[in-house]
Amino acid sequence: MRPGTLRRRSRAQTSQRAIVDRQATDLVRQVCDLAGARDLIANLRGDLDAQGILGALEAHDTPTIYNWMVRNIAYQGISDYVAHDFMDRHGSVTWSQIEQSLGDEPTCPKLGSYWRFHRCGYDKTRRTCKQPDHFLACPLPAHPLRNGRLNQSAYSLYLFMRDIADCDFVGWLTSSLGSAHCQPHDVDRIRQALIDRLQYLFGLSSKMLTMIFSDLLIGGASGRPAWLEVGAGMIVVDTLVHNFLARTGILHRHQANHLYGPHCYGANGCADLIRRIASRIDGRQFNPAFPKTFPRFVQHAIWRYCSQQGLDICNGNRINDRLRCANAWCPVVARCDRKLLRQLQRKPIEPSQ
Repeated sequence: MRPGTLRRRSRAQTSQRAIVDRQATDLVRQVCDLAGARDLIANLRGDLDAQGILGALEAHDTPTIYNWMVRNIAYQGISDYVAHDFMDRHGSVTWSQIEQSLGDEPTCPKLGSYWRFHRCGYDKTRRTCKQPDHFLACPLPAHPLRNGRLNQSAYSLYLFMRDIADCDFVGWLTSSLGSAHCQPHDVDRIRQALIDRLQYLFGLSSKMLTMIFSDLLIGGASGRPAWLEVGAGMIVVDTLVHNFLARTGILHRHQANHLYGPHCYGANGCADLIRRIASRIDGRQFNPAFPKTFPRFVQHAIWRYCSQQGLDICNGNRINDRLRCANAWCPVVARCDRKLLRQLQRKPIEPSQ
């Protein structure tokens, strides 16, 4: 093929990508106008303050931060109502309870340190674990959490904060994020490195870790610019967000159709696309206190546009997913491709290389 033909083809492909990006940006910007939480940072800060977390951050109070995180972890994999109701009736688990239960020398070797805790294997229903000789004397099953995985998560997080963070989780977090403000071009790498360091905590998915740390870093960012930089880029992709990107045609246009799941956080997945779109939307137009690039705000606006707790527009209750969306009253219908979600779920298109 002649060099001139290659250049023309490359220019055509670049032009087509620009059109696709502009279409997605215009649609999502309209969603942000309609559903964006302009007080997102203030709300997160207020929630943390009401729960005593802002004071705990200033005082480097690891037990209080631990108690807050454990309660948040309990919402994983189940409706908020069920999780909240269970904790109302049975309580959660606290730092002091675990500290007291372990004592000076726990009988089970797996409870000796964070590094030994791997593959504890506690099963609440079967009343078994990987160290059956120590089961009767083990304190881990004594806490009345909703399932055995939560018991293991609670101990895994406690041992991490005690052994890895040396009982100063704020200090560990500050150190982990310290170079973000000095090297803005490395923020994405630092964000991923933070999640990677925490990925071996038992039972905590990347989605749950992202949700917890996004709220903590953004809400607690006053006087900590690196925290806001990293937290603002953390994106939580649930089925509402994924399905919105699929129905509107954003995934299809970017050759990124995929089933909901791990690929949402992979190359050319949902999170990747939201970051690309967010880079073209100035967050300061919604609130001067926002960072210029604010992917978490954009993702949250999409979620609010779809969620029953928000505008309740783009979701399975409003749309019969066996058919193309017929909601002519949807504010973004003129920009939406109205893709058939069920068809996309059956025949995912592999992302382009």
